[in-house]
Amino acid sequence: MNMVALLLILGLGGLAALYSERLHPGLPRWMSLAVCALALLCLLPTAGASGVAPGTWLQHLRVDWLPRLGISFELGLDGLSWLLVALSLLLGLIAVASSWDEIDFRPGLFQANLLWTLTGVCGVFLALDLVLFFLFWEVMLVPMYLLIAIWGHEDRARAAMKFFIFTQASGLLMLVAIVTLAVTVGAGGQLSFSYFDLLGGALEPRTAYLLMLGFFLAFAVKLPAFPFHTWLPDAHTQAPTAGSVLLAGILLKTGAYGLLRFCLPLFPQASAEFAPVAVALGAAGVIYGAVLAFAQRDFKRLVAYSSVSHMGFVLLGLYAFNALAVQGSIMQMVAHGVSTAALFMMAGALQHRLHTRDMARMGGLWAQAPRMGACALFFAVASLGLPGLGNFVAEFLVLAGLFAVRPWMTLLAALGLITAAIYALWMIQRTFQGPAREELSPTDFGAREMLAMAAMMFALLWLGLYPQPVLDIARPVVDHLLQFDFSVREAL
Repeated sequence: MNMVALLLILGLGGLAALYSERLHPGLPRWMSLAVCALALLCLLPTAGASGVAPGTWLQHLRVDWLPRLGISFELGLDGLSWLLVALSLLLGLIAVASSWDEIDFRPGLFQANLLWTLTGVCGVFLALDLVLFFLFWEVMLVPMYLLIAIWGHEDRARAAMKFFIFTQASGLLMLVAIVTLAVTVGAGGQLSFSYFDLLGGALEPRTAYLLMLGFFLAFAVKLPAFPFHTWLPDAHTQAPTAGSVLLAGILLKTGAYGLLRFCLPLFPQASAEFAPVAVALGAAGVIYGAVLAFAQRDFKRLVAYSSVSHMGFVLLGLYAFNALAVQGSIMQMVAHGVSTAALFMMAGALQHRLHTRDMARMGGLWAQAPRMGACALFFAVASLGLPGLGNFVAEFLVLAGLFAVRPWMTLLAALGLITAAIYALWMIQRTFQGPAREELSPTDFGAREMLAMAAMMFALLWLGLYPQPVLDIARPVVDHLLQFDFSVREAL
């Protein structure tokens, strides 16, 4: 029941934050902090996720909802979902901290939408009935749309609408695929949308391939994979800082989670046939995102394109179909969530202080804000994959696993690491190095911001120097998911 309590705390906490504004304008942010902390406490009893056997669940709940239609309220928690829910709640705390002084208009409604976004995301990571999964998938879109459309920057209306259209249209394709899958597998028997009832269902190869594409497109848009990424730079650039933290840190991970949890196990043979295309898209995304990042003058847009590049590694790892690469993809989801959230928090802090995101109008900021400069340098080198930090472990595992099956594609993707070093260091040089500009006098990070940055620094150092706990938590899930069809790996 901890899963239900967690979702209720987040959902009802959003209502509490909304109405707490009537008591005091500063109360909603404290309410959000308390709600995220309380939700984390609900997750703590299941922290020993590494000791379970493959295929077992830490928690599982199934209650009939619409039995005539085969729909149930089914939730499950295993090592993979535990990692991502924990990441979501921790970055929720970071998102609240990043918006502490930024939001003056309707702070209660802002914090409510932030908490409702977390509710939808955590529901996505926990839902095991595919209709319930789709409902949570749609629920998380609405508050994120409002965060961008109401509290975003100068072109927020267009960016919010573009985000909503891309994700909604692809989500409807997934809904058609879900219904078709349930009807096809349940033909002549009991209709069910349960994940466990649909696993291993008998499907014609052509039908399976088309249904797999319906799932893949929805998840690839959210990942986002090249060439379905075009909504992301606009949404990130126009979103408030907390919105960018949630987008980069956790919403993109719902796409990767969907591929790993649903797309690959439900359609193993179709996924194997599609693997060369998926790997090519992943490699193209790594190179394309890195090159486009280097071409940006806008700080937030640069970080947004770097996310396209980094999430390309996730796609590469998932479709390599071996444990090493899949472990790397999961590690990349966690490490990228932390490092990119920190860079977006940095971008928001710069914009709040300088009223610009244009790096051509910055320069020499290290002299005025040395703590900010040191933090930016740390997360920039984390993003480029410096050994000793979590991103390096993730990308190394992905490339090592991929090399065993597709060496030439691995060499192509490795070029993205070189380009990443170029754009990350160029970003630091243009923003913080060089002669100081007299017209710029930003205040340095205070205690609250340094506390958030220190927490994320510690997380990346821990992931880089001692990644074994995360690998242990994820390993039973990876082993189980890769057992769905050994012919898949043989076909590669």
